[in-house]
Amino acid sequence: MNVIVSNLNADKFSNLNVDIIKSISGEFTADEIVQTFSNFFFNKMFLDITAVHDYTNINNIKQLSVGLDVSKIILLLNNDPIVNGDGYISSLISMGIYNFARTEEELMYLYNNPNSYRDVAHLQKINNVQSFNVEKISSDVRVIGFKNFTNHAGATSLIYMLKQQLSKHYYTVAIEVNKKDFMFYGDKNMISCNEKDLSNVILQYRDANVILVDLNNMDISLCHSLCSDIIYLMESSVLMINKLVMLDNNCFDKVLNEKVVLNRSVLNNRDVEQLAKEANISFFSVLPPMNDRVDNSEILFPFLEKLKLYKRVS
Repeated sequence: MNVIVSNLNADKFSNLNVDIIKSISGEFTADEIVQTFSNFFFNKMFLDITAVHDYTNINNIKQLSVGLDVSKIILLLNNDPIVNGDGYISSLISMGIYNFARTEEELMYLYNNPNSYRDVAHLQKINNVQSFNVEKISSDVRVIGFKNFTNHAGATSLIYMLKQQLSKHYYTVAIEVNKKDFMFYGDKNMISCNEKDLSNVILQYRDANVILVDLNNMDISLCHSLCSDIIYLMESSVLMINKLVMLDNNCFDKVLNEKVVLNRSVLNNRDVEQLAKEANISFFSVLPPMNDRVDNSEILFPFLEKLKLYKRVS
């Protein structure tokens, strides 16, 4: 079932050949729309841009992108030159809003054939993105593997959040090996496969810009042969670190020259330095606990900069 949020262009929704479970009409703040539909189950939202109060301010649309699943939104634009400008369209794409239309026919087409980033990438002009202070710098495909160095270090959820962020600028695919946790995210570009099929799956998505791989228990030598980079995720708790050392006294020697990330860390800078000294390793990055329901851009940007996927711009 689908929902409609309309205002000045309500007539363009009147003949949609879809099932509608809820329809509201008028001008609403972004917060009001989020509050109405954030816990309301629906397939697609047909959203009249004039129904969003102060819609020419892209930050109001950004509020919607944070509070709702943008993959479900089909946005009906009007003839406002601001809305149709390069900066505004680029900002929509950066938020992951790939489905925007101007006619009733286009609404139905996008309902049946939703866009991916590849379909709208040519419309995005990074330097014109409003209220956004990074740009992508990588043009070649990157296969980045993630391996839990300590048990339960958060590879699955981190990959999900990274994919959400990277998909704003890159055609990004995520693959998990020997597990099927990705199915619960309901994202067609998050794929599960067996270890023996991984190389073929990577080849299948060779047109992607970034491929994130949850390596799980794969043999590390095979991981290095398939991945451009491997990130070792480490949890900072005494329990997990002691268990790791008990199983292998030389565990830290094996990652001396690797990218080790302290994930879901609640340690202060002094504690991080002490842990690095005790383990005789340096941390590639330190990431705090994150809420996977919100935009974690500011937290993830430094990590993605170190991976040379983004760079700050003035």
